[in-house]
This record gives sequence, C-alpha cells and structure tokens, in this order.
Amino acid sequence: MNTAAASHAPLREMWLISAGHMLTHWYPATFYLLLPLIGRELGLSYTEIGFVMTAMYGVGALTSMPGGMLVDMVGKKGKLMALSLFWVGMPYALISVTHSYWMVIACVCLVGIGNNLWHPAAIATLATRYPARKGFVLSLHGMGGNVGEALAPLAIGALLATWSWRTVVVVNILPGLVMAALILIYVGAFSGERNRSETSAPRRVGDYLHNFSQLFRNRALMLISCATGLRTLTQSGLLTFLPVYLAYEMKYSPFAVGICMAVLQLGGFIAAPVGGHLSDKLGRKRIIMSGMTVAGITIVGMALAAKTPWFVVFVALVGFFLYAMRPALQAWAMDATPMNMRGSTVGLQFTFSAVGSALAPAICGMIADSYGIYMAFYFLAGTIVFANVMMLLMPAETSAHAHSTAAG
Repeated sequence: MNTAAASHAPLREMWLISAGHMLTHWYPATFYLLLPLIGRELGLSYTEIGFVMTAMYGVGALTSMPGGMLVDMVGKKGKLMALSLFWVGMPYALISVTHSYWMVIACVCLVGIGNNLWHPAAIATLATRYPARKGFVLSLHGMGGNVGEALAPLAIGALLATWSWRTVVVVNILPGLVMAALILIYVGAFSGERNRSETSAPRRVGDYLHNFSQLFRNRALMLISCATGLRTLTQSGLLTFLPVYLAYEMKYSPFAVGICMAVLQLGGFIAAPVGGHLSDKLGRKRIIMSGMTVAGITIVGMALAAKTPWFVVFVALVGFFLYAMRPALQAWAMDATPMNMRGSTVGLQFTFSAVGSALAPAICGMIADSYGIYMAFYFLAGTIVFANVMMLLMPAETSAHAHSTAAG
C-alpha cells in the first residue's frame, strides 16, 4: 500500500476500532468488580478467586496465537472484530443463572477466547493504516480500553447499589451487542478487506508457515513479548486483588471500590497517548524502561501507603506508568516484524501477555493466603523490575518503516 497516503489517513477508522476495544476491556473490568461479590456468595478462598481469572487468561494464552494466525490467513478483520465482541459479551448471560463455581470457570473461559480474537485483528489493521504513527494510534486504541476499564467500575458499582449482581451481568451484555452490530455495518468502510495489501494474507499455507516460524527466531520480538507478559502479569495481579483488598481489608463499598479502580484507569488513560507519542519521537526502549522503573517504585509506595490518603495517589501513579508502556511495546513489536505477519505477531505478543495474566491471579492468591495480601503487591513490584532488566538485552531499535516497506 502507499505508505505516505496511509500516514495521513483519517482517524475515523481508529475511533470506531477504539470504541470496540473499549467494550473488550469493559467486560473484564466489570468482572473484577463482581468477583468479590461472587466469591463471597460462593464462599471462595483467595486462591479460588485468583483461579477464576487464571482460567480466563489461561484460555486466552492458548487461543491468542491461533487468533493471530486466523487473521493473517483469512483476513476479514472487521468481521472478526465483531465476532469477538459478541463472543465476549454473551457468556455473562450464563453467569447470571449459575450457582456453581465450575460453571463460572467455564463462562470466563469463553470470555477469554473471544477477548483474544480482538487484538490481532484490530492492532494489525491500525498498524497498517497508520505506519508512521503506530505508537500514537495504538495508544489511542489502548485509551479505548482504559475508558472501558474506567467507566465499567463506576457504572457497575452504581448499578450494584440498586440491583443484584445477577441482574447487572444480564444488562451488561447490551453494549457489546450494539457495538458488534456497528462494526458489522461499517466493516466495508474501514476493515481493509477491499485491499489485499492490508489483509496481507499469504497466497499459500506453506509460505505462511515459513514466515510464521521466523517469528520465533526474531530476538527483538521475543524479548518484547516476554517484557509484555511481565508487564501484563503485574497489571493482572493488581486488577484482581486491588478490589479484593479494598473490599475485604479496607471495607470499602462496591461504589467506593469502583472509584478507586476508575482512578487507576484514569492514570492509564492520561498516560497512553503520552507514552505512545513519546515512543514515536524518542524511541520505544527509553519510554519502556523509564515506565517500568517508576511503576515498580510506585507499587511499593502504594502498599506502604495503605489506609492513608496517599494510597489513591499511588494507585493513580501505578496506572499511569503501567499503561504508558503498553502502546510502546505494541508499536515496537510491529516495527520488528513484516506487515504480512502482523496478525500473528500480535497473537504471539498477546500469548505472552495472556500467560502473564493467567499466572498473576493464582500466584498472588497463594501468596496472599500464605503471607498476607501486602506480600502479593511486593511480588508484583518485583516482576516489573525484572521486566526492565530484560530490556537491557534488547538489540538496537528497528526503523518504524523498514518492515512495512519490505513486506510482501
């Protein structure tokens, strides 16, 4: 495709895709707020609560790579995004009628499958449409996720003041259905399905498999993916156990818990465009390493500031620095791989991310049961510091356009 033209492409496609991304994050954010209520009703331990989220992200880890392969081989990214939204929302209707812990596990596994189909299609589309502004555009896409994660706790916390959690999960499927329909309606306008260079599907399966195998020999991509997994491990642990800590240890109401979680996402909302834009201008590595260093420090500060007014300030700072890194990591992965393998690249990166998300709740739950919930927060600070050390092994950054122009 014409790189110069794509660099100045209008942002209307990005806004619709980002709105869809908002919904893919709205649903997990809703569930984080509901989880303490479900756990209390079903009499779950910290470890069992953690395993619920581990199951969701574990299934995501198994399906992210097949999702990326599907995007590169089939194309039709807009239809795949609409399918993802439908798939994420509908299992919540089943959760509303269950009284079984294992049925809850089964439903969140379905959510995990649908959620991990979104990113390969959406990120590959945006990286192709806006090659010179990857970091910035992917940060706006990420902001859509932050908006969903910020608004969901507030909205669901308010609804829980009036309705039971079972009623709330049924009402909650409606936004996803509406957005899936909008993406289907406008699929031909923005998905790139009319332009083979944007779908970049290989002509032969053999060609694709050869290109796919090369991803695992790409040192930069593998290190970026590992760092992504550790960043997400930290984020997932916080999102799972921060509301549990606020509800169980600090005795906050659901609405107050929702406010604190919204503060975390507000920090991320502000950070995403800043981090994405600066990574385009100053380099990915500098932004990522700075963000990881300060994130680890602020998590420790959050734990030390418990039950003081400074606690909420540190929560906002954690959100800022954790989310500032996300668009830079995604853009760096796109820089490091050819255009016709971007769906698979996103699938690989999100496989590592899903592994991190799956491990964090279970590990943090066991640490909290054995040593107290504060030790779980210290563990999360350690993981983000370790990810920063890994970045020192990264080779020199590749040009943002090198692989875009070389792809076939």
